[in-house]
Amino acid sequence: MADEELSKLRIDKKGVAPRRRKAKRYGLILFVGIILFALFLLYQKGFLTPSVEVQVANVQKYYPSQMYTLLNASGYVVAQRKAAVAAKITSQLVYLGVEEGSRVREGQVIARLENKDAEAARDRARANVEAAKYGLKEARAEQKVAQLAYQRKRQVVDKGFVSELEYDEAEARYSKAQDAVAARRAELEASKASLEEAEARVSYASIQAPFDAVVLTKDADVGDIITPLGAAANAKAAVVTIADMDSLLVEADVSESNIEQVEVGQPCEIQLDALPDIRFRGKVHMIVPTADRSKATVMVKVAFEDKDPRILPEMSATVAFLSQKVPEQQEPFTAIPISALVDRGEQKMVYVVRDGRAVEMTVELGKKYGDMVSVHDGLKVGEKVILTTAKVKNGSKVSVPE
Repeated sequence: MADEELSKLRIDKKGVAPRRRKAKRYGLILFVGIILFALFLLYQKGFLTPSVEVQVANVQKYYPSQMYTLLNASGYVVAQRKAAVAAKITSQLVYLGVEEGSRVREGQVIARLENKDAEAARDRARANVEAAKYGLKEARAEQKVAQLAYQRKRQVVDKGFVSELEYDEAEARYSKAQDAVAARRAELEASKASLEEAEARVSYASIQAPFDAVVLTKDADVGDIITPLGAAANAKAAVVTIADMDSLLVEADVSESNIEQVEVGQPCEIQLDALPDIRFRGKVHMIVPTADRSKATVMVKVAFEDKDPRILPEMSATVAFLSQKVPEQQEPFTAIPISALVDRGEQKMVYVVRDGRAVEMTVELGKKYGDMVSVHDGLKVGEKVILTTAKVKNGSKVSVPE
C-alpha cells in the first residue's frame, strides 16, 4: 500500500522534457534574430562599413576680384615723400607746435629755436642799411653842389673870369663827388645784402613744413639742443618726421619668374593686414628697374586709386595683380568649387562633412566664376564640402586626409 501511494506522488517527466527543449529552441532563434537585426541596423548606419576617404574644400567668402587674380605679392605701405625736418643752425628748441598725427601745411612754422644773437645781428644790419641810405643822400648832395660849381666855372673859364686852376679844382671836386655817390651806393647794396643774410639767419630758427604732410614721429622736445649734424652728445638732428599721405604706395616684392605677368597700369587689389575685411582698388605705378639678388625679386610700386585716412605708412599689405579691372568695389560672396555639386534632377546638392559623415544638403546657386560658383543659401562659411562624390552617399562614413 505504501509503494502504491509513493508512486502516485512521482512527476511524469515524459511530457515535460519536450516542452523545455522547444522553449530553448525558440529562445535561441529569438536571440539570433535580435543579433542579426542589430547587425543589420549597424550596417545600415555605416558602423560596420569602412570610411570613404574624400577630398574636401572649405566654404569661404570671396571677392569678385579674386576670380581674376593672376598672382599675389606681399609688401608694405611706404610714403614716397617723407622728410626728417631739421634746422640749419645749432641752437636750443624753445617752441614745438605739433605732435604725432598733426597735419601740417606747406610753410607752416612747426618749431622755433633760440636766436637772440641772430636777431641782434639782423637789427645791426638793418641800422647799417639806414646809415648807408643817409650816407648816399649826403654824397648826392655833395655831388649836386660840385656839379653846379663845375658847370658855372666851365661857362666862364673861356671868358677869363676864373683861372684854369679853379676850373680844374671844380672838375676834380665834381668827379670826386660822383665817385663818392657810387661808393655810398655800393655801401648801401652791401648793407642790404648783410641785412638779407641776417634775416635769413633769423629765419633758420623757424622750422617750417616743406610740404603738406602728417607728423609721424616727434624726435625732439622743448629744451633739446638741435644741430644739423647731430654729432654732439645728447643733441638731436631732426625735430619731427613727416610724410605726405597722398604719396602712399605699396612696395611689393614680385618673384623674378612672375614679373612678366605685371605691367604698368595693371589693375590690382590691395588688402591690409590691419583692415582684413576691406579691399582697396589699386594699379601698378612703377616696376623698379632692378632686382634684389638676395631674394630674387623685383620691387613693384602699387598706387591706391581711392584715398582712405585709415591707410598708414609701414602697414603690411598683400597685393593681388588682376587680369582685368573690377568696375567697382563689391560685397564678398560665399562660393564653392563646381566639382562639389551633385545633380538631383532640377536641384543641386552637395555633401557636407559633419561628425565624420557625409550629409546631403540642397543649395541655391548664383553666378559662376571660373571653376567656382557662388552659393546664396544652404551653406555656412567654414563648412567642408566633399569634392570626390563618386563613392559617397547620404550618411556615409568619411575620412579627410591630412
